[in-house]
Amino acid sequence: MTREEKSIAIEDLTAQLAGTNIVYVADISGLNADTTSKLRRACFKAGIKLEVIKNTLLVKAMEASANDYGELPSVLTGNSAIFISDVANGPGKIIKDFRKKSAKPVLKGAYINAEVYIGDDQLDALATIKSKEELIGELIGLLQAPAQRVISALQNQFAKEEVAETEA
Repeated sequence: MTREEKSIAIEDLTAQLAGTNIVYVADISGLNADTTSKLRRACFKAGIKLEVIKNTLLVKAMEASANDYGELPSVLTGNSAIFISDVANGPGKIIKDFRKKSAKPVLKGAYINAEVYIGDDQLDALATIKSKEELIGELIGLLQAPAQRVISALQNQFAKEEVAETEA
């Protein structure tokens, strides 16, 4: 790769990182072609971009980015693949699902909404993070619950009054 090609690759990667707040870094080395294909297919279905990237290029892109990736560049050794997503728990769920059948992918770290998570031991926590849509749904449900109880109580009272009028 020439210096100019590296520069273009870093610019492209920096633009990708600027466009998202959710980046997972994992080691997928050692997966056979069939398993890698299944992983890529699962990521595609979930709207996750999976890309194997050179560590040095990713470090330079992180340094050029406006985001603060903290200690995440320190885990970029060996083979690295990045998962870029719009849903915070999406890559975590896919990695966890693949780990049921294989020892890989191994989570190196993640950057989620300005928070940095380092190490494979964070996988369970990352897979259970609620998405923005899930949180909004729960909030709407909580806000609707008191109103639904009031409406239900009024309907019950109205039904009792109708029964009392017809009996009288």
